[in-house]
Amino acid sequence: MKKILFAASEGNPFIKTGGLADVVGALPKYIDKSLYEISIIMPLYRCIPQKFREQMKKVTHFYENMPREQEYIGIYKMEESGITYYFIDNEYYFAGDAPYHHICEDVNKFAFFSRAVLAALPQLKFCPDVIHCHDWQTGLLPMLLKVFYGENKFYQNIKTVFTIHNQKFQGRWQIDDIENCRDIPAKYRYGAMEAYGESNFLKAGILYADQVTTVSETYAREIQTPEGGEGLDGVMREVSGKLCGIINGIDEKEYDAQTDKNIPYPFGTKNIAEKKKDKKALQKEMGLKQDAKACVIAIVSRLTQQKGFELVVSVMEELLQTEHVQVVVLGTGEERFQHDFSWFAQKYPSQMCANIGYSEDKAHRIYAGADMFLMPSQFEPCGLSQLISMRYGTVPIVRETGGLKDTVEPYNEIWQTGTGFGFRNYDAGEMLFIIRYALKIYQEQPKAWKAMMKRCMKHDSSWQTVTKKYEAIYEKITS
Repeated sequence: MKKILFAASEGNPFIKTGGLADVVGALPKYIDKSLYEISIIMPLYRCIPQKFREQMKKVTHFYENMPREQEYIGIYKMEESGITYYFIDNEYYFAGDAPYHHICEDVNKFAFFSRAVLAALPQLKFCPDVIHCHDWQTGLLPMLLKVFYGENKFYQNIKTVFTIHNQKFQGRWQIDDIENCRDIPAKYRYGAMEAYGESNFLKAGILYADQVTTVSETYAREIQTPEGGEGLDGVMREVSGKLCGIINGIDEKEYDAQTDKNIPYPFGTKNIAEKKKDKKALQKEMGLKQDAKACVIAIVSRLTQQKGFELVVSVMEELLQTEHVQVVVLGTGEERFQHDFSWFAQKYPSQMCANIGYSEDKAHRIYAGADMFLMPSQFEPCGLSQLISMRYGTVPIVRETGGLKDTVEPYNEIWQTGTGFGFRNYDAGEMLFIIRYALKIYQEQPKAWKAMMKRCMKHDSSWQTVTKKYEAIYEKITS
């Protein structure tokens, strides 16, 4: 049985700021336990909820020579959903009220974390066959494994997989100001881990990992181009032979309209008309006009430019002046978008509700009660919200980029196929055109719309297919 260790900066249910935590929390559960022993290692943040901290058992602690001083490294352990979790403890780095702060602190924090993970393995008497690293926070780990431990017999057969969840975030900072990197030989500090005069943890992981993956096939192609590569397109082309895209899955048990306890009226493909009751309940909860003819367009997202909200804001006036259209927003993010959505909600209180904040229960009710889900991202490595919306028969409208292109099949009116609507260019007018086309189908072709809702609900978004692809990678690099 091969041993796989996931190394990540966050993971459900312990700490979450985005989709990375969802993947780290879900993917290991579905890997074949008869072939692989899966463990996860992450920082022991002080902000992890106390209910979890109370369940953790201390395994050991030790001190390791690092540039700042001899650093304390504590190791805690607990079981969750059949998976063994290890936690690296050091209050100097992990005592804050959030997992991430300013990048100048974070690069030093996660340089320590990567070093601590490797130093902890002999203390645990645990030698994994593969360390599966996630995003820039663990980008130094594959390089450190070869630089500092390449001649050590304990580590010699360990292989690494590095998954890029979002290439925009790279762990960039002034090289000489990162205390926990000062003992790394200059040929590496100013070589593999340097780009444009700064440190680049993501680049180090890309170059030194045995296999590089990202979270959709289209995104794997986009990051090899100047438009999508975030300055590393040349590096990505260089490693294209070991790069592949694997789309994320979602937990289909958690997002199941037939069993979801968060929604008032469960439904499935056979009684999809019940969704109308969820829509009416959502309109009431959000203070919208009780209009059965209204098409409710939902947004559940971080409110950032990456997600395309400058396009949405620019057409919101026209959209809300369209008869029988309502908009529900849930999320937090950039102040300008929070302000703009709140302003429109005040101007059109019977047609729009802006929930600035986040509630998982409320998110489920919005997914279940809405008719359409709007996700016009500027770029989107994978995206999970469009997959979730489809599970509730809520038809997505997306920009055809990254994982959105890979997961949403555009509606074909002639062949009566497709699971949503897409537009290609990052353009507000093009987005508004496709929204109006979707509204036309919704209002004038109810049978076609109902059939599309059912296709959405039948779309395979499970992790089972995904895990087979990762298992194949583990076999390839360890054989």
